Formats: sequence, C-alpha cells, structure tokens
Amino acid sequence: MNNGIFEIGYIELGLAYIFIIIILFIMKRRQISREKELLIATVRMTAQLIIVGYILAFILENPHPLISLGIILLMVTFAIYTVFSKFEKQLSKPLKKVIAVALFLGTLPVLMFFTWVVIGIEPYYNPQYLIPLTGMIIGNSMTGISLGIKTLIEGFTSKKDEVVEALILGATAKEASNNIINSAFDSAIMPTINSMLGMGIIFLPGMMTGQILSGVDPTLSVLYQIAIMLGILGGVSLTTYIALIFGYKTYFNHHVQLIDFTHLN
Repeated sequence: MNNGIFEIGYIELGLAYIFIIIILFIMKRRQISREKELLIATVRMTAQLIIVGYILAFILENPHPLISLGIILLMVTFAIYTVFSKFEKQLSKPLKKVIAVALFLGTLPVLMFFTWVVIGIEPYYNPQYLIPLTGMIIGNSMTGISLGIKTLIEGFTSKKDEVVEALILGATAKEASNNIINSAFDSAIMPTINSMLGMGIIFLPGMMTGQILSGVDPTLSVLYQIAIMLGILGGVSLTTYIALIFGYKTYFNHHVQLIDFTHLN
C-alpha cells in the first residue's frame, strides 16, 4: 500500500490470468474455436497496455503541446483505420471520406469544449487530463459511428427496393433514406444511453472507479463521471449525425438514382 493506494505487483497480476485459463477450458469443453483469438487478444492487450504505460509516463513527465496534439491525431487516425477495417470492402471511397471527416469534426470540437470550457484544464495541453479524456470520447464515438454505418449499409441493402420505389414516386434522396438514417442514428446512440441508464445502480463506470481507487472524493468523481458521459454522448451523437447526414448521399448519383455497391462486397 502506497499513499492509501493498494499496489498490484507482477505476481498479483499473474494471478489474474487464471480467468483466461478458465475461459480456455470452457471453450475447449464446449468445442468453441476461439482459443487462438482469445490468446492473441490477451497478448496484444498486455503488450499494448505496457507500452502505452511507459509512453504515458514519459509524456506526463515531459508535457508539450505538440506531443499532446500528436497523440490526439494518432488516436483519431487509428479510430478511422479501425472503422474501415471493420467493414473491409463494404465502404465506397466517398463514404470512407465522410467517415474520416465525421470522426474529426465530431470528436475534436466536443473534446476542446469539454476540456477547455467544462473542466478548464491548465495548461490547455495538460496530458494528464487531455489524453485519457480524448481516449474515452474518441473510443465511444468510434463505436457509435461503426454501429451507425453498419445499420446504414444494411438498410440500403435490405430496403433497396423501398428506396427505389420512393424515388419513382417522386421522393427526394433524403426523403427516401429518412427511415434508414433514423434507424442508423438510433442504433448508434442506444448503447451509450443504455450505459447511462445503468450507471450508479447496476455498475460503477471505469473513470469513477479509477478515481475512487486513487483516493479521490467520491462526490467529486461523480461530477467528473457525469460530465464525461455527457461529453461522450455529445461526441457519439455529433460524429454519427455528420456521418449519416452526408453518408447517405454517397448512395445516390447526381441524377438522384440509387448506386449499386454490391460489387464492393
């Protein structure tokens, strides 16, 4: 125990890996072929977090605005790459551009408002606050936009005939796509809303738990958690809205005709 904080050593950490052994046993017993994926995920998680830990230690000891900016841009870039990799050949080039722009325009303004106005961190590039908050906002926005785009793609695939029929009857591209857009936006924000509904009663969120474990007054950690959840909701909503409101247009040509993207699959 150090300054009221219970420290975890390498031996104690090693004991936590017993859960991986238990899951591997269950998978083997149930003939679920996920052992390789679980092992790879475990190794990657461990290696990535250890590396990030050393990098963060260096950044916190040597704060600099260019380093903080570089980390933020790296996070957004990796988030864009992750979204692209989830869909592989299902995304057209125009839609990829929309997703990339949406992740930048949807997360960075929310991040700046949250850190500089709501919290008012000093200096403005303080990595102790900026980097963790960036990770939470961008990470959740990435998940939200992935769900929204997934529903958008499925909508234009399964409801293609409905969209074409609406266009024939004189509807605009926006009117013909309205139900698909609404469904996609709903699917994107619902996980965040469900998470907000369960906080405090069903579970204590990660940020709040971390602050309490580090000795922060629970009432203060509650204020931080409420604020960051509102920031996350804002990031998810804005990012997804931008992606959908411009993304649906990529499915139509200049003559307001539905484009066939089945060759991408």
